[in-house]
Amino acid sequence: MAGETKALAQFAAGLRYEDIPAPAVAIAKACIVDTVGVVLFGSTMPWSRIVADYVHHTGDGSSTVLGPGFRRASAPGAAFANGAFAHAFEFDNLRQPSTGVHPGATVLTGAMAAAEEAGVSGKDLVTAFVAGLECMFRFALAAKSSSEKLGFHAPGITGVFGSAVAASKVMKLTAEQTTMAMGIGGSFCSGLLAFVKSGQGGMVKRIHMGRAAEGGVTAANLAARGFEGPEVILEGKFGVLDVYARDGDPSLIAAGLGERWETLTITFKTFPCHVTSQSPVQGLLALKAQHQFAAADVATITIDVSDKVLSHHADPAPRDVATAQYSLPFTIALALFRDPGDPQAFLDGPNQNPAILELAKRVKLRPYTKDGANTNDMACRLHIALHDGRTLSIAKTDFEGTTTSPLSRERLEQKFLKLSGVIPEAQRTALLARLNNLEDVKVSELFRF
Repeated sequence: MAGETKALAQFAAGLRYEDIPAPAVAIAKACIVDTVGVVLFGSTMPWSRIVADYVHHTGDGSSTVLGPGFRRASAPGAAFANGAFAHAFEFDNLRQPSTGVHPGATVLTGAMAAAEEAGVSGKDLVTAFVAGLECMFRFALAAKSSSEKLGFHAPGITGVFGSAVAASKVMKLTAEQTTMAMGIGGSFCSGLLAFVKSGQGGMVKRIHMGRAAEGGVTAANLAARGFEGPEVILEGKFGVLDVYARDGDPSLIAAGLGERWETLTITFKTFPCHVTSQSPVQGLLALKAQHQFAAADVATITIDVSDKVLSHHADPAPRDVATAQYSLPFTIALALFRDPGDPQAFLDGPNQNPAILELAKRVKLRPYTKDGANTNDMACRLHIALHDGRTLSIAKTDFEGTTTSPLSRERLEQKFLKLSGVIPEAQRTALLARLNNLEDVKVSELFRF
């Protein structure tokens, strides 16, 4: 064994804030702002209220469950709740190119809950967050996006390790203890994609991020107390890469640590739907603005997409909110009737307007075959046939929010202020100021008003 799990642990345990390049710090802090806003809005969803009721039923603690009232829970409980809230309506951040990771919803929520309990500084939180990201992103790359082909929801696997590393860093665990935390975390991996094929039950997808965040915090706490797990959990036989991936490459797990900063690949969403729908929807809106057509003018829509979209996001008749947000045909159809940037447009459910579902059935997806297989899940070619005989086309390889088309700071803060409207304006403004100056704030005081 080459000791890839140990290498990640050694990197994380030794990482200092001063070692992190300024651009990586900046995007990590942007991710923290984005995630807190998304979590606050997500806390108001009906499924989130169920999670909150359960977490508060299990007992109190010193870590904040984000939402109106800012109640406290245990660190694992707060990580579970906030992780579930972050993914409550498909608006949380990711990595681009996609590898099945949700940095804010899994790593940050775990790190933040542990940081409040440990009483560390905002600078410590940023350092721990980046440590978790650098390790999680590399493991995800090594899995080669193959977990979901086997039916596992990738962030429910990758997120455990990001959270475990970040929580270990917050708790100032040694490299050996961090290795054990990852070894323990391997037994907390979870998340199945059965809802994709069943057409219902998508609510369960919301808790996959929460379970990952919770698992990492629990694993770090156990490791701190001397509990052990396999030290080759990532690369070993019957380890995570062997079991949850297909043709994974262990050599990628620790490649470029401290030299290539994976944190810089964080991507932000502009619409509350699956990431593979972001480019097609932005393309649709661009064509609509240029040619001034309406839903009634559309005969058919054809989209060239990746194999993943064809296999996981092609349901033309979703039956609940989560599967609607997961469906490209529905999302494209909805964007012709309502504002796709407004969470309420999706939260009203797939049956809000029969015309949307009727148009969704006229959205045809086909393989993106130019120059061979399309390995960029964000790339698409959109063709809209209008009743007047015109066909409008556009091709996109990215979307606003990716590293190649960054979301401006102004747009990021607008998103935060809009989503955090669930708390009073004074709290919202104060919280944004604290997050922007996170290095000078104690995490235990971040959510106290």
